[in-house]
Amino acid sequence: MLKNTFLHIPSIGIKTEQRFWDSGIHSWNNFTENCPIRLPQSKINFISKYLQGSYQHIESNDPKYFSELLPANLHWRFFPEFRNSMAYLDIETTGLKMWGFEITTIALYDGESIYHYVNGHNLDDFLDDINKYKVIVTYNGKTFDVPFIESYLGVELNHAHIDLRYILGSLGYKGGLKSCETQLGIDRGNLKDIDGYFAVFLWYDYQQNGNKKALETLLAYNIEDVVNLETLMVMAYNLKLKETPFFKTHQISLPKVPKIPFKADIETIERIKRKFFSTVQGLGSLTKTV
Repeated sequence: MLKNTFLHIPSIGIKTEQRFWDSGIHSWNNFTENCPIRLPQSKINFISKYLQGSYQHIESNDPKYFSELLPANLHWRFFPEFRNSMAYLDIETTGLKMWGFEITTIALYDGESIYHYVNGHNLDDFLDDINKYKVIVTYNGKTFDVPFIESYLGVELNHAHIDLRYILGSLGYKGGLKSCETQLGIDRGNLKDIDGYFAVFLWYDYQQNGNKKALETLLAYNIEDVVNLETLMVMAYNLKLKETPFFKTHQISLPKVPKIPFKADIETIERIKRKFFSTVQGLGSLTKTV
């Protein structure tokens, strides 16, 4: 879809891009000196020069160039071109603020390999691994995950960043990652009752009681997030294509879901629910009681 995009060019807006498409200029290759749309020669030269540079940035594997020129809700457009350089990222923490709270676990998934990092064990390894990628994909990561990582680990992540919150929001899917998953038919199975708040209790159970099953459940939950991010990315891409003339030709098949190396421990989940929560309005609605 990137090579069908003209919105990254300064002075080209949605209406002009649509005019290009309507007149048969469906891709960069179609834009020539004999443009069917009447434009000043100076503008034709300007656009042609920008498109030449765009090809070069694709060839040099530079997604940051496009992420800086396109608004956040259009970052889906460079997804296929740089998919092999992407990592899906999610963190778990002991609280929502960056000061006084800790990162407990980080999960990373590149479409093939799953990586996980645990505070007190291998959290520093994340920095070496994340720098192997050009693009990170998150849900609400621009507001939470990335600033938290940068503050907590004292680093700067300069990757191109696709935040699905904005793309899914533009499609009408809002309310958080788990809500978007539910709306789009993604089932978390044994992990459906766990959220970021519950994850804090899993971490404390591991830290205070030495319950390794709690850590394994936390990692299963964290990894489920990043695995589902790839599915959501593809779903969002295909749904956004419906707003263009390229829906029939550019669709991407849903990815195969990998085997997650950890399993949720039902006994641990139920014990924490009994101790700290009461169930109301059905199985999935949890309210803190202490």
